Amino acid sequence: MKKAGYIVLFCMTALFVVLLSGCAQGDHTSLPAETFSNNPPVEEESGQTMETSKYEYETRELYTKRDENQIYGLIYIPKDAGEKMPAVIFSHGFGGNYQVGTQYAEALVQKGYVVYCFDFCGGSPGSRSDGSTLDMSIFTEQADLEAVIHMMQEQPFVDEENIFLMGTSMGGAVSAITASEHKEEIKGAILLYPAFAMVDVVTEGFNSVEDIPDTYYFMWMTVGRVFVEALLDYDIYSEIAAYDKDVLLLHGDADKIVPLSSSEKAVEVYDSARLEVLPGAGHGFSGSDAEQAVTWMLEYLETHKK
Repeated sequence: MKKAGYIVLFCMTALFVVLLSGCAQGDHTSLPAETFSNNPPVEEESGQTMETSKYEYETRELYTKRDENQIYGLIYIPKDAGEKMPAVIFSHGFGGNYQVGTQYAEALVQKGYVVYCFDFCGGSPGSRSDGSTLDMSIFTEQADLEAVIHMMQEQPFVDEENIFLMGTSMGGAVSAITASEHKEEIKGAILLYPAFAMVDVVTEGFNSVEDIPDTYYFMWMTVGRVFVEALLDYDIYSEIAAYDKDVLLLHGDADKIVPLSSSEKAVEVYDSARLEVLPGAGHGFSGSDAEQAVTWMLEYLETHKK
């Protein structure tokens, strides 16, 4: 696909983005929680909670650090779901922010999953995490995600044997390469229209490092040389293939930003992967497509948590 066909951002999550400003204070710091009241659990005559039960939950702003950069995020915590709970770490796509994961976090937390949505450092001009878009690359985002994994493992209410990664578009690609290097720590991965095709798109027209300018306008955001340079001669499919646990991929067959074929290729290189295709869905899910995606997510999580 030609670069012109990618003028719209890899991450159509920009539709959901609200650019925010501000910086985090402190390391692993938690702010006062906001509690949300949902439908109370419905019990059968036997006293067992039915599958339709929903947990109340609270949210907290939670920070961690990667090197000198502070990372901002929002954590969703189920109430009365157990002392140690499975966790999902959500990674947004290119130019997005933590709010992209809201609809999925709200659905999963009500089923007893801790969910953490965060801003990548330099992930967008309005990121609430530190860092500049000029210093961001797929590998700095991998380092951010690794710092978040470590932070989540330290939370007393998180079952560190049940940590899952989830990501959209570029965040899906970052989740995939991170999972491949942390196989023992990551129980599973859910990848929504992962931008594996970005390697070819970003590097198109650049044959060597000398061809790359100091700054580069990609889609709608100015990035630095490192963003392109990091992907020269990088075989992302070979990298993700190292993850030998089950992977769930969700993709729309009308996605004009990241072609469905990129997820189809990923299924071929993974040892064990399941691809669910949403007919007519584009780059980003909403309405009934998002509801179906949540159904598949919960099925996957429930059958793969330890």
